[in-house]
Amino acid sequence: MKIIFHILLLFSVVTLNARDYYVYCTAESEDEVALIRFDGKKAYVEKRIPVGVWPVEIEGPHGITVSPDGDYWYLSMAHGLPFGHLYKYKTGSDEMVNRVELGLFPATMGISKATGLLYIVNFNLHGGHSEASTVSIVDPDEMIEIERVETGIMPHGSRLLNNGLRHYSVAMMSGELYEIDAMTMQLRRTMSTAPKKMKMNKMDHDKMKKGAMDKMKHKMPPEKPTWVYPHPNDKLVYVVNNGTDNVVEIDVDKWEVVRTFKTDKAPYNCEVSRDGKLLVVTYKGAAKTGVWNLETGKEIAKFKNTRKVTHGVVISPDSRFAFVSVEGIGKQPGAVEVFDLKKLEKVDIAEIGKQAGGIAFWKMVD
Repeated sequence: MKIIFHILLLFSVVTLNARDYYVYCTAESEDEVALIRFDGKKAYVEKRIPVGVWPVEIEGPHGITVSPDGDYWYLSMAHGLPFGHLYKYKTGSDEMVNRVELGLFPATMGISKATGLLYIVNFNLHGGHSEASTVSIVDPDEMIEIERVETGIMPHGSRLLNNGLRHYSVAMMSGELYEIDAMTMQLRRTMSTAPKKMKMNKMDHDKMKKGAMDKMKHKMPPEKPTWVYPHPNDKLVYVVNNGTDNVVEIDVDKWEVVRTFKTDKAPYNCEVSRDGKLLVVTYKGAAKTGVWNLETGKEIAKFKNTRKVTHGVVISPDSRFAFVSVEGIGKQPGAVEVFDLKKLEKVDIAEIGKQAGGIAFWKMVD
């Protein structure tokens, strides 16, 4: 009887631990999005979803996000004539619902839990890197752009606080962090992303208009921030400085850098685990992924990726696994690599289309 009880108990534990994780990842040079299922041990490509509307042109799927209710996913298509688009797809069926034209090279995005609106940066690769770009604010139900807010030169990383009240973006060529009030849709504050000892004198945003930017175009700051991500407590945000090989921790209330993490070569993206304990950073220039303990400020693991160009990262809501997109080079396929954040080891890899980039978590299924 005891043997049967222990067998049933073991079976119940295994059943409780069995969980499937689903993530979406873009393949920018294939006009595809891959749906990947991970069962805790193996990663499977469930679908390769063709995206876009031009069969003979590469439209460049870049940024991707899933709605808070998990019913839809949204995709930025960077290329257009000349403007890019935001696409809306239904999860499950992965059928396109609608699209809306935005600015030049729309990139990363997020949806506010407070307003329900979607905020997406227009990267703007045209010109001499001297023109300020914008954040488009979109009603995702109607797929209508309702506002644009001017920020800096070549914005890329774009995330909201967990409460949805503030939107943050960083501009590579301006070297600044921008805060937008999600309720008023107005720019509130800007600051340099340089560590304290490297900080420039504060610039008033009103002076960062076209004339001033033209004078500055030969004196761009070296930080080249590419990503921003909030801590679950909404009191801190983390900015990745791709040009100076560091991540800075910024106190939102004090509006200043409070810690600096010196990283491997050319960090690109980052994400904080839901439990607030770990920061995972992708090192695009080193083809590696780093895991940092936020309490100690120390890097506790570093993994060598299987391709030469590491891109994005998303962490499962249970804080257990990190999913990292790796672009590859040339004809090499892209990949999504899975890392166990508890055991600090690589688990598996799923190969997808060329130039794997934007990555977003969909759901966990027990």
